[in-house]
Amino acid sequence: MYFRPYLWLSLCAVPALIVLLLLGSWQVHRLGWKTGLIAEYQERALAPAVSLPDAGISLDAFRFQRLSLSGRFLHDKEIYLNGRTYEGNAGFHVITPFIEEDGRIILVNRGWVSEAYRLPSSRPFSVYQSVQSIEGIIRAPQKKGYFVPENEPERGFWFTLNPAEIASYQNLDNAINTFYVDQIRAGDVITLPIAAELKIEVSNAHLNYALTWYGIALSLIGVYIAYHVNAGRLGFRKPD
Repeated sequence: MYFRPYLWLSLCAVPALIVLLLLGSWQVHRLGWKTGLIAEYQERALAPAVSLPDAGISLDAFRFQRLSLSGRFLHDKEIYLNGRTYEGNAGFHVITPFIEEDGRIILVNRGWVSEAYRLPSSRPFSVYQSVQSIEGIIRAPQKKGYFVPENEPERGFWFTLNPAEIASYQNLDNAINTFYVDQIRAGDVITLPIAAELKIEVSNAHLNYALTWYGIALSLIGVYIAYHVNAGRLGFRKPD
């Protein structure tokens, strides 16, 4: 076998190959980290519910933590997130402030309703004046997507759940602004608003990224070999 590599081609291809392999290996490392993180989130969500923590907590230590809340809904202060769907049907998410017995207020995403049941007056069965006990999981404030419109509170258009912005607009004193709560279903019976199922969804595409980088690396090796074979610089020679 003989091999006479092109100098400049090799000087470009070898560092590029090393970079591609390092990127693929880094994504494999990230895959292990993200898999462990999702397992930790799942464990928190399925663990026994805890009471509402202080607003100054480290969100990383409590994200997706299951909570038990006791207090009253402030139905006159609720807002509606536009553009939410349930099984292909357009509607809204009902975001209602919930005041705990100690006076702290936390925003609760109660779940999905259609346009016909958006206002509390259209669903009196879901308006509670008495003390309620609910369970939910802690969620980080939503980040506005690139193509998502800005919130327009004056017009009643909310697209991103930002607790600080909502609390400021609704004049909610003593409100927790660093996180909100997704209410979870209490049983198998579905009622309005349709609360979230206890399912942790965290993006984990690191395996695809790793396969992409490794695939590009293999393609580079293939092109490099094919180029040298076609140029007569790589092949098998019969023994003399």
